[in-house]
Amino acid sequence: MSSPKTLNLVRSVWKSFLESSGLEPRLLHNLTITAATPGRVKLSLPIEKHHTNRLSILHGGTIASMVDLGGSLAVASRGLYSTGVSTDLNVTYLSSGGVIGDVISAEVQCDKFGKTLAYTSIVFKNEKGDTFARGSHTKYVMQAWKDEKNIVEEIKEEAKALEGKSEAQV
Repeated sequence: MSSPKTLNLVRSVWKSFLESSGLEPRLLHNLTITAATPGRVKLSLPIEKHHTNRLSILHGGTIASMVDLGGSLAVASRGLYSTGVSTDLNVTYLSSGGVIGDVISAEVQCDKFGKTLAYTSIVFKNEKGDTFARGSHTKYVMQAWKDEKNIVEEIKEEAKALEGKSEAQV
């Protein structure tokens, strides 16, 4: 389930990360945005060698980086092209996320979206659908509201149009 305007904006923000950032293109280049609706984004990542630790399991730093990126993409799903700066990031590791060749998924949501701060949360699942980690990310967004590429009002309209529709209709 996706919303066209929201998915397009989130994917354009992800493309900007890939083109402009130092970390994400190296670590998360194979991350896929599988769906986006106002306030919610779904991601998947096939685990590769550079995502693992010396025990050959998914590295906690990879997960933390995905919390950071996921929070930014959740903010984008509310219409901000510039996604602010981090003020707080938390990760809880519940179990191993997987090994090379596994595909993990994540669902991130923007829990609260204001003029100054945005609060996001994310849940990570393995291929069996078991939750193996969760996180939260707070973003300072006051300056981000000034970006000309923002489409906050358009995303609000898209969200209103989606209200009352079932997942099968979207």
